[in-house]
Amino acid sequence: MRKRLLLACAFAGTFAAHAQKLTATEKKIVATVQRNMPQSERLLVQVVNINSGTLNLKGVREVGDIFRKEFDNLGFKTTWVDMPAEMQRAGHLVAQRKGKGKKGKKLFLIGHLDTVFELDMPFTKYTQLNDSTVTGQGVNDMKGGDVVMLAALQALQQNGLLANTTITAYFTGDEERSGKGEAARADFIAKAKESDVALAFESAAGLHTVATARRGSSGWQLKTYGQAAHSSGIFKPNVGYGAVFEAARILDEFREKLSQEQFLTFNPGLIVGGSEVKYDAANARGEAMGKTNIISPEVNVAGDLRFLTEQQKEAARAKMRDIVAHSLPNTRAEITFTDGLPGMPPTPGNQKLATLADQVSRDLGFGPVQAGDPGSRGAGDVSLVAQYLDCLDGLGSSGKGAHAPGETMNTKEFPLLVQRAALMIYRLTR
Repeated sequence: MRKRLLLACAFAGTFAAHAQKLTATEKKIVATVQRNMPQSERLLVQVVNINSGTLNLKGVREVGDIFRKEFDNLGFKTTWVDMPAEMQRAGHLVAQRKGKGKKGKKLFLIGHLDTVFELDMPFTKYTQLNDSTVTGQGVNDMKGGDVVMLAALQALQQNGLLANTTITAYFTGDEERSGKGEAARADFIAKAKESDVALAFESAAGLHTVATARRGSSGWQLKTYGQAAHSSGIFKPNVGYGAVFEAARILDEFREKLSQEQFLTFNPGLIVGGSEVKYDAANARGEAMGKTNIISPEVNVAGDLRFLTEQQKEAARAKMRDIVAHSLPNTRAEITFTDGLPGMPPTPGNQKLATLADQVSRDLGFGPVQAGDPGSRGAGDVSLVAQYLDCLDGLGSSGKGAHAPGETMNTKEFPLLVQRAALMIYRLTR
């Protein structure tokens, strides 16, 4: 493992050696990042090997405590923001330093401590697959990104470059399944408003792409109802089509009428139907009982809706409501929507940050960077503050398969992404 890291550092050094526009200080930052890589990976191994599924409050706090100690050692003032007990969320880690006077931009750095992998799911430890790939729960989304942020700040601190900077690093504990109510993100938004620029360390799409825009996410729940009867009577006027056919009609019309719109996606992630149905929305679970000779009287479908702008979201909801309203004979249906994260549309300010990433990357010898397709990304916490300050996302580790067993991280690109992040923070805070 150490040999692989040294090879990755040598690879990074080869690129940096060709850079023509790095200052002497910036070359020291790069060298420090390379020197620190073994300890950065040890930290990554440590946090990946702790289950921190959103609903595993103890695990989320344990990962937060590890990062809190690291930020304490950097001279940041750290606090834990508790959530109301009824929210059943672990809370958030905040690390801050405030410089005196005006020196460069005030930065808001975004990470999250939780993963989609809950305690009842099979656990995958940090495991090396080959000389450039590791796997493990949350290694890419987004514990790798959290370590990219921390490692960049460590390199700056070791070169005396954090003095008189104003930086807030904010790690939410429930990004993957946000708690309900304003309290869930009130402190997050308030602290972002004190800053000039937000940099988010969600997964990078490789070395050459950053995110100036992200889609928002919201939820929907569809319920369909039919007349319970013997299956031999289905489709007859006095019996009708049943709840399952009504749900199938609606979902297929969603697909036909909405699936080709740019940046808009919708996914029915859970469906439960039968003669007896139990649906637990809080824990995203369902149970059903039924017989093939009984027409189902009820179906529950839970899904998400992703969009770039609020206008696109509302237009999609209107079309979905209209489709739901035209029920099959002897059935009825209802749909409800819940708001999640807003969209983060592209702005000139966001593009300026992408231009900075591009310049830093070229100066390091890594090649160009451009804004990626918003349709390729889901929602993230950065969207909650995009209306208040310039934002850039996709600055974390790179890899594949986020949110699924076998999620991976690219270890050869990892040190290069830390270098890029460190120089971006350095230039923004001068």
